[in-house]
Amino acid sequence: MHISEGVLSAPVLIGGGALAAAGTVLGLRRLDFDSIMPAALLSSAFFVASLVHVPIGPGSVHLVLSGLLGLTLGWACFPAILVGLFLQAVFFQFGGLTILGVNTVTMAAPAVLCRALFRRWLEKPGARPGAAFAAGFLSILLSSLLTALALAFSDEGFIATAQTMIAANVPVMVIEGFVTAFIVGFIAKVQPEILQLRSMS
Repeated sequence: MHISEGVLSAPVLIGGGALAAAGTVLGLRRLDFDSIMPAALLSSAFFVASLVHVPIGPGSVHLVLSGLLGLTLGWACFPAILVGLFLQAVFFQFGGLTILGVNTVTMAAPAVLCRALFRRWLEKPGARPGAAFAAGFLSILLSSLLTALALAFSDEGFIATAQTMIAANVPVMVIEGFVTAFIVGFIAKVQPEILQLRSMS
């Protein structure tokens, strides 16, 4: 879901950079000592998962795990995703440095929203798989929509590409939902403190 460099207009790049900076500052302020290790592990998982990607026009689709990062880290997913994207840009030229802010926002903002929507349902063992699936699915859907909007706001000629990108991500949304549900279920059994659950199962 990376957008390549040289595609977006300057106002979109500046706006994305400003939002990413604000989200990262807020995330770092809320990242306590006990959350550093989970944040590092999840940032690594995000980095590895995003290495397998399929190019779609000026962007690409791949597993993101942003829903999982949002559920576990909250606002701290902003710096976690930023670090992963930065390393991908430096080592593998995925996305790029000038587009780093926009790519961070398109992936981290939906993750934070999914935490707000589904976090409380993780406390209920019966609802946990559905909530985790919904977070994984919706995070990719919203990321696709934000990526499409970034392209559309930059040039009307990208509207068709933006629509294609959303359609191409539909299978990823489903896969991401199942992967997120599986991982959340596993973590809830072996190390529930990562999910900060009050009711264990």
